[in-house]
Amino acid sequence: MSLTFAGTLDRSSLVRAADRLAPLVTSAEVAQAWQHESVLPGMTVGGLTRHLVSQPECALEFLGIPAPPAEAAVVSLAELYQRTDWFPAAVDAAENTSIRDDFNAMAAGGPAHSAALLAAALAGLPTALESAGPLTYVPWQDCWVATDDFLVVRLMEVVVHADDLAASVDRPTPAFDDDVVQPALALLALLAAQRHGPVAAVRALSRAERTPAVIGAFS
Repeated sequence: MSLTFAGTLDRSSLVRAADRLAPLVTSAEVAQAWQHESVLPGMTVGGLTRHLVSQPECALEFLGIPAPPAEAAVVSLAELYQRTDWFPAAVDAAENTSIRDDFNAMAAGGPAHSAALLAAALAGLPTALESAGPLTYVPWQDCWVATDDFLVVRLMEVVVHADDLAASVDRPTPAFDDDVVQPALALLALLAAQRHGPVAAVRALSRAERTPAVIGAFS
């Protein structure tokens, strides 16, 4: 049975997660370090902030996409990542550095623009989530995925990149509730197992003496 959160996710958790980002995204530390490199090599603090804000923004946009062609496949969470070109690629491969460079460029609007995008997403998400159906179309991979699974991807990105941004400007990582963190951790475990194999993932989670040197979901 594939990992899925369909029918079990509290969809409002994405609103709460996005709301917890506001103090960090609008902080003086982020504004002052906007052009500096973040803890992600080659990605500025501004680019990382813009990428973080794009998660609730993306949810609002995709939940509102009209019905796509009927022939688009319905895929699982695992299959969703298998359909990408960036997930299996090395961190410094063009498939990943192009994403980094795109968000660095998108950060040209400055801190105020990212803060405004976050506020707009927060304002629109409750209605979008309430009216969302069981499936969401993901144009990047031309497929359908369970809406709750799509939202868990956004939650995981928020949790991971909020920590990246906080570490970049020496601020505390936002404290997310269990409805946010637990699905994110489950997805990260799945992706780590996809990337490094299930034995490596089990060892990393259970046996310090046999933990592989590299076990990250994205490294």
